[in-house]
Amino acid sequence: MAKRHGHTWSVLLTISATRCPVTEFGLLLHSDPDTVQTVEQAHGAAHVFYPEANEQRCTAALLLEVDPLRLRRTRGGRTPDFASVQYVNDQPYAASSLFAATIAAVFHRALNGECPERPERVRTVLDLTLHLPAVPCDGGPGQARQLFEPLGWTVTAEPVPLDPGLPGWGDSRYLALTLTGEQRVADALSHLCVLLPALAGAPRLLGDGREADPLRHAAGWLPGHPHRAQIADPPPEGHDEDGIAVRRLVEVEGRSTGTGSPPAHETPADGGRHADAVLAVLLEENARSVVDLGCGSGRLLALLCAEPTLERITGVDVAGAALRRAERLLGQDRIDEPARLALLTGSVLYRDDRFASHDAAVLMNVVEHIEPGRLPAMEQVVFGHAAPRTVVVTTPEADSAPRDVAEGAGAYRHPDQRFAWTRDRFRAWAQRVARVHGYRVRYVPVGPDDPGPGPATQMGVFTR
Repeated sequence: MAKRHGHTWSVLLTISATRCPVTEFGLLLHSDPDTVQTVEQAHGAAHVFYPEANEQRCTAALLLEVDPLRLRRTRGGRTPDFASVQYVNDQPYAASSLFAATIAAVFHRALNGECPERPERVRTVLDLTLHLPAVPCDGGPGQARQLFEPLGWTVTAEPVPLDPGLPGWGDSRYLALTLTGEQRVADALSHLCVLLPALAGAPRLLGDGREADPLRHAAGWLPGHPHRAQIADPPPEGHDEDGIAVRRLVEVEGRSTGTGSPPAHETPADGGRHADAVLAVLLEENARSVVDLGCGSGRLLALLCAEPTLERITGVDVAGAALRRAERLLGQDRIDEPARLALLTGSVLYRDDRFASHDAAVLMNVVEHIEPGRLPAMEQVVFGHAAPRTVVVTTPEADSAPRDVAEGAGAYRHPDQRFAWTRDRFRAWAQRVARVHGYRVRYVPVGPDDPGPGPATQMGVFTR
């Protein structure tokens, strides 16, 4: 079972393959069997090593050492209920969403099916055994079998006693889980990343933001899974679904404090003014089809649907709950022309052909939620691949932010916001993107244009 060492908790996964050369197994996992690889995470350190490597069997181990203090610093400042979370959250020592996110981060190339040295081996089915000593699972062994057996795994799930020395106390909610089966490595990792949080009833992707969304890699097996609803349904009522939507769309770390009310320093009038300004630009550019990347609950979509000159409107978000709220707001089931509006699940960080073939794309207050190191991925997806003739980007203006924001106190408009660009910084970024991808860019103020710091929100309009 996971153990505590000093001020850290350790969580372990072993992946064993039989009849697979050690070198090839290392290539598939992008790790060296002869060395210990350490990958720093926001919540601790992950180590990859090989405790067993011979001609008959090769075992790779992922050991995550979670530092509760680092986890607290990473999340506590933006979590309104942290006083209770730090006592009841079991993630530091259980293989659930935090560990699933770590698997996706550490083995992201294997999860993507990458192996430049031996690309043909990516498609090879191996005889694999996966073992996790402690997996939270309220549904017991039966739930583990329900989720993993349809995917071809033989499941051994043993309840972990509350205290081995006191059998009268009964079993805990944890399972010692062993999976054996013939699987591709990428598929096996995908199964873990998606199903471990489902077993725990926890939201997915609560890691440091570098990992890919495992649901993207589950497209080949999740739609046909007999218990798909149990796996992919949104978090239970009470979770911050809007915050999760933004966070998963752009893969930022931390936990949102959104409650459905406007973020700090922003009023409902501000949001309406942003949407009005975006619509005015779209009409000026004679757009007939628009994709709203990060549509949330549909504020901008409602305005777009009321404009008769727009022939095709697409809203993209990653949270099913947000899209359902957008449906209710828009009354999609009562729209006379349902083909005019489409609501899609997707991420602005991943190439998606559905984003293409639109006249215009909108990123309304989205870019500031992206870790700076992930911006190039977004740029390639939107400006490089989708490449609409018009892209509208809005983002808060740091120079016009309230004093506590401008002075770096961290009180951004939204708790998940990663930065606020000054006017000069935003324009330098926009000019570089326009130059690289063959666009022209102009700047439009949103709201009163203060002669000093400028408007509270800045807009870049990219055209080609």
